[in-house]
Amino acid sequence: MANVVVVGAQWGDEGKGKIVDWLSLNADVVVRFQGGHNAGHTLVIDGKTFKLALLPSGIVRPGKLSVIGNGVVLDPHFLIEEIEKIRSQGVEVTPDNLKIAENVPLILPLHRELDAHRESSNLVGVKIGTTKRGIGPAYEDKVGRRAIRLMDLAEPDELDAKIDRLLAHHDPLRRGLGLEPLDRAAIRKDLVAVAAKILPFMAATYDLLDRERRAGKRILFEGAQGALLDVDHGTYPYVTSSNTVAGSAAAGSGLGPGAIGYVLGIAKAYTTRVGGGPFPTELDDDVGRLIGKRGNEFGTNTGRPRRCGWFDAVLVRQCVKTSGIDGLALTKLDILDGFDEIKVATHYRLDGETVDYLPAGQGAQARVEPVYETIEGWREATGGARSWAALPAQAIKYVRRIEELVGAPVALLSTSPEREDTILVHDPFRD
Repeated sequence: MANVVVVGAQWGDEGKGKIVDWLSLNADVVVRFQGGHNAGHTLVIDGKTFKLALLPSGIVRPGKLSVIGNGVVLDPHFLIEEIEKIRSQGVEVTPDNLKIAENVPLILPLHRELDAHRESSNLVGVKIGTTKRGIGPAYEDKVGRRAIRLMDLAEPDELDAKIDRLLAHHDPLRRGLGLEPLDRAAIRKDLVAVAAKILPFMAATYDLLDRERRAGKRILFEGAQGALLDVDHGTYPYVTSSNTVAGSAAAGSGLGPGAIGYVLGIAKAYTTRVGGGPFPTELDDDVGRLIGKRGNEFGTNTGRPRRCGWFDAVLVRQCVKTSGIDGLALTKLDILDGFDEIKVATHYRLDGETVDYLPAGQGAQARVEPVYETIEGWREATGGARSWAALPAQAIKYVRRIEELVGAPVALLSTSPEREDTILVHDPFRD
């Protein structure tokens, strides 16, 4: 049995929620290892829809342990609201089935305010299309060694010094930006008030996960966003503020790299992205809008419309390399039903030269032009198919061509949002 890491192989929103939910049936522990509540997963179970942002997808499954790892940045107020919302849908959430790393950094109101201020700026290079939820500023404070972490709430007598350390950075920053000064007493009051609601979930999760692994429990590591939004390997600066590639599952959970077994990359049968940044195969036309309408391409937690385009094999091939992807879960194949022809980007043209990767330079990324291969479409429906035999022959050819172009086999094929509408080729837990 292998522990499994699930990562997005595009810019996020690939349908990881359904795949993680599907895999969680065979998992004992589900770990969220990076990101914040700027990303979300939509689960559809027996016709009931659950929208999650911070809570691991395993929370909706009885008998599973869900863990929010140290690589996450946590907005305590948002988490409390999300717990109450999911409880109202009949899901049990207790300190027995949800654990939060004691060293997870907290997102404070000052982070959200700073994020929103930057996104409202007209200065070139400042506005990059964030969700304004404070994720980036919270990560900045983490690496600046001034963050307030969950464990700090358990030591209220030490809070004043830690708030002073934090504001030694933010006070002059806010003055320079023309923002009102912060109220230290209000920050402390807010932290003390939220402590009682969130501290019962706190644990030394690295130790807990190590014990679960040694006991032979199956662990599923759940990533947010996608590998193309990785702060190192993504389309910088139009990226998130954390490492989203599979390797960060180890650092973001407190387990060593040996705990990672199979890496499953999730990719749509086409491509989408939210916010600014390069998008070589974007379709700003009726075809792109039709894909968006059919695919219901709106952000889970933000409602923002997603930009849509043809499948970009160059980018997915890159993600296969940077995350060490062993197999793909291909989602939303049914959205392409009925197209006479479908295009796939196989490589790019850059300044008259052929390239088979996306350059790291921002200027070069904006100049690349996709070179397409046209594939015959299919008229029959793939929606709800649960076996290869139920798929049109041309749809199978499309899947096989994607495998060839990206250098990884398709392990799972999703044909609708429903968990049961999944074609299993290879069980990631049986690597």
